[in-house]
Amino acid sequence: MRTIIHKGIEDSCNSRTVYAQFLAETEGRKMRFPKIIKHRRFEATIYGKSKSYPYYRVAYYAVGKRRTLNFKTFGEARTKAESIVRDLADGSQAVALSADQSRDAITAFEILEAFRQEGGRRISLPAAISEFVEASKKLGERSLREAADGFLKNVAVVTAKDIGEAVDEFLKGDETRTKAAEGQRAQLSAKYAYNRQLQLEKFAAAFPGTPVCDLTKRHLDGFIESLGNLKSKSRNRRKAISPKSRNHYRAAIRQFLNWAVRKDYLSITHRLFDADSLRPEHANNGEVAFYSPAELAALLANADETLRPIIAIGGLAGLRTAELLSLDWAGIWRANGHIEITAGKSKTRQRRIVEICPTLETWLEPFRKNKTGKLWPAHEVTFQQAFVTLCENAKISRKPNGLRHAFCTYHFALHANENLTAQQAGNSPAMIHAHYKGLATKTDAEKWFAVNPASEQK
Repeated sequence: MRTIIHKGIEDSCNSRTVYAQFLAETEGRKMRFPKIIKHRRFEATIYGKSKSYPYYRVAYYAVGKRRTLNFKTFGEARTKAESIVRDLADGSQAVALSADQSRDAITAFEILEAFRQEGGRRISLPAAISEFVEASKKLGERSLREAADGFLKNVAVVTAKDIGEAVDEFLKGDETRTKAAEGQRAQLSAKYAYNRQLQLEKFAAAFPGTPVCDLTKRHLDGFIESLGNLKSKSRNRRKAISPKSRNHYRAAIRQFLNWAVRKDYLSITHRLFDADSLRPEHANNGEVAFYSPAELAALLANADETLRPIIAIGGLAGLRTAELLSLDWAGIWRANGHIEITAGKSKTRQRRIVEICPTLETWLEPFRKNKTGKLWPAHEVTFQQAFVTLCENAKISRKPNGLRHAFCTYHFALHANENLTAQQAGNSPAMIHAHYKGLATKTDAEKWFAVNPASEQK
């Protein structure tokens, strides 16, 4: 009876026969080298020792490259050769690695496994190596660790904060800056803070339920555009906000967004400032409106004892409204012949003294008994209301900042010296020259500074 053996099994049997023969051989017996170990179509060659090289060598091909391993005994070499040809037949690529490479690979797998267990994220070794190499190409001589540390210093986890809530938090955080100790000036003007509050509340109301981090340039463009198309409360028609006022909105929004970045409500990498709508507009300078000498006389004639000194100082010394309302009587009499504007009361936060001209001295003479207290102890809103009533009684049109504009105009026309006028007004010579030059004649100026109680009664 003839036994039929499958070819694959026959090859295996042949290999085992060879192995059995090797097992019978010892290093003491004379063997012929090289010896070939086969399994299927893969083979490894064992080379014997020589006088110049006292090791058995196992040579084989893996991944297209010839590899060699050294062993002290033939038994070790033969066992390794058998393992190699079987691994190659099974498709294993591990035999292509050197001992050091094998250790490195095992270490890499252990690191990736620890990473998976710690964070639950699985990354394959090829993916990890590929990402590392790509990053290293971009970083050049900088290490990946250095790049990661630098990135983390400039990135923050953004918290989703409703824009309405964020605006409220921003405004409340600035409340303390609007308060100051007696005699000191607050860091933030209460009037400015109030106006900014109105602007930001209107901004927040335009995007209800929207987190700050979800704002886009389209949101900003739409809001600023809407400011030029508002309905007047008093009349059912569209009333556009002036370019200057829109610039104030832009400034308030920029302050809020910068604060939101510091609070991690908005990413530091946001590009909202690139919105076309946040680019400041070039507002055309409107015509400077100021009172005439006859109108100043009418205002002083119709003013009561509380308003008259304020009107006189505003028109004949050029103080700003905020400076007037914070002025006390001691500041008028302390510096002989001059009004002292302390740094805490000055808009520029710099102390200055303003000359009291002879006409102003005449108007202030009846009030010399007043040594302490403010000229206007009430609120600014009350003053504005009283001034509107005064203009109505005097039958003249109210002009915003008309008294200060008149002083700068007539003082410059009288002295033809922008430096002197700027020093008195607490402004820059360039501003005086740009806004007040050529608006009045010297004759008009002489009439302005000659409006005294005697001439007013004529």
